[in-house]
Amino acid sequence: MTEESSAPTADDAASNTADDPGRDMPDDPGRDMPDDPGRDTVAQRAFAGIERYAIGLGAAATGLVLVAVFYYPVATVFAEAFFPAGLLTGSVFVSILTDPFYMGELGRLLSGEPPGEVLRRIASPDRQLGILGFTAYQAALSTVASVALGVPAAWILARFEFRGRETLRSLTILPFVLPSIMVAVGFVATFGRNGTLNAILGTVGVGPVELMFTLEAIVIAHAFYNAPLVARVVTAAWEAVDARAIETARSLGASPHRAFLDVVAPQLYPAVLMGATLTFVFTFASFPIVLALGGFQLATVEVFIYRLIRDLNYAEAAGLAILELVISLSLTYAYLRYEAANAVRRGASAPGRRKQLFPRTWTPTALLERFAVAGYALLAVAVFVLPLASMIWASLTGPAGFTLDHYRFLLERQATGAAFQVQPWPAVRNSLVFAVATLGVAVPMGLVVAVATTRRYRGRKVVDALAMAPFAVSGIIVGLGLLRGLVFGVEIGGWRITVAGAVAIVAAHAVSAYPFVTRNVAPGLEGLDPALTESARALGASRARALVDVELPLVWPGVVAGAAFAVAISIGEFNSTIVLATGTDSYTMPVAVERYLGRRLGPATAMGVVLLAVTSASFIVVERLGGYVRH
Repeated sequence: MTEESSAPTADDAASNTADDPGRDMPDDPGRDMPDDPGRDTVAQRAFAGIERYAIGLGAAATGLVLVAVFYYPVATVFAEAFFPAGLLTGSVFVSILTDPFYMGELGRLLSGEPPGEVLRRIASPDRQLGILGFTAYQAALSTVASVALGVPAAWILARFEFRGRETLRSLTILPFVLPSIMVAVGFVATFGRNGTLNAILGTVGVGPVELMFTLEAIVIAHAFYNAPLVARVVTAAWEAVDARAIETARSLGASPHRAFLDVVAPQLYPAVLMGATLTFVFTFASFPIVLALGGFQLATVEVFIYRLIRDLNYAEAAGLAILELVISLSLTYAYLRYEAANAVRRGASAPGRRKQLFPRTWTPTALLERFAVAGYALLAVAVFVLPLASMIWASLTGPAGFTLDHYRFLLERQATGAAFQVQPWPAVRNSLVFAVATLGVAVPMGLVVAVATTRRYRGRKVVDALAMAPFAVSGIIVGLGLLRGLVFGVEIGGWRITVAGAVAIVAAHAVSAYPFVTRNVAPGLEGLDPALTESARALGASRARALVDVELPLVWPGVVAGAAFAVAISIGEFNSTIVLATGTDSYTMPVAVERYLGRRLGPATAMGVVLLAVTSASFIVVERLGGYVRH
């Protein structure tokens, strides 16, 4: 008999004690014994029960939070469009769709004007686009500019090898974490009458160019944000092209140009279309860029929704928001159908070798390609680097040259500013506090949604779509819903429940940020070997324990990246914050930048530099701290 089998078991000890109550009992019955012998067992059972259902409880809690801070507030806003006077009616939509101010010449047609007269007006130079028409027009121009800038970048990153290529490719994610209002300030500092562009043109004797409050400035700023997205998507598709297929086409007599058109281009079209569709959707719903660079004279749907909210015209704002949402979702759905219809199952591919940027032998073709690369590099510096550099330069210069007056203004405003004025330190403090609170809410929610959308069960796609709904809904609408719901108060059972504006801001930031956590974590969870989890479960671990001890450590880089995105998005969030912070002391750095920009460029650029520094530092701290915790 082994030593293990001969040892008394817990059941044996219990039976011996029952036979002889005094046996093996301590001299002092109160010593070395728990106050309640059953307490540990009850606590352990309770903990085991909670652990067993932890994932389900987390999913339920996340669902309740989404209902409270997203679905219900958004539904109340949309209800304004259908029940403007407490009765179901479509009068709001009829008013919008038949108003040429919103729908342009199409509104005249829908209002019953003769089609021939409408066609004549459309063909005339003074045709009216309307708010929706202009929004679609600027989004189309922005899409063309973004694709025109993004595809050459993808060609360079996919076809050439040079030092820093991977770093440059990683930087294509940078616009997604830069606050849009800060970028708008950079473009004002670049394209304004006294901006960097006119200073450069002045050195070569060219007169000043006025681009502020023009469509061109809006389109270029949108390209700053979306060309890197196009480049990132198309680069991945270009690198996945099988070089053997190109070699086969060449061996059959195809020229390099024909091989590209017949083999490479068809594999790039879906990626280009994806980038273009996403760009159109993003720029169609653009708000801070248009507000800062175009103002209300170049208002898009999103800017006009904000104006209607300021005028307390909630029903019309909700009607416009619903039309905007329908257009965005329709475009997204059409693209997904196209992608599904044209999906090609890929096998193992052999990517082609990249060319050295500086070849050993120069041919006419190589020389022409390098000239193209150099020309694009100059253009990229002007579009992507110059605005941020101009913002920093403008914050340090004045009419007399180098100065710290703009930063001194911020210090003076902090020391002597009135209570109703925007002060820099409260803006910085609020942004950091809201970011930390957002991190505490968005990361658990994002993890729960990532787990829920990577498990195999019926209805998973529906859950995924519902969880990702915040991507499709305007931040302005989310802010308005929270304002009219949580902030103004909700009647439940005779009790009026209200929350502070700061809590509503954190809720809006968390709703905006958690999908980024999900999208960073879900691919890692999807790619894990199921055998790892099954082994942990076979050894007695609960589903939650297997998740915490096995799966999350393996996808920890994704968790850290999602957390860094959550912080950066919270610090830079503008759309919902400007609605919720108006008239309160809960304003953040982006709101402060917008307030200063409306009065003086210098303080706005100084505050923009502070915003850039805080955003960058927070992003780095979260990544470093996440790595430290992991190790």
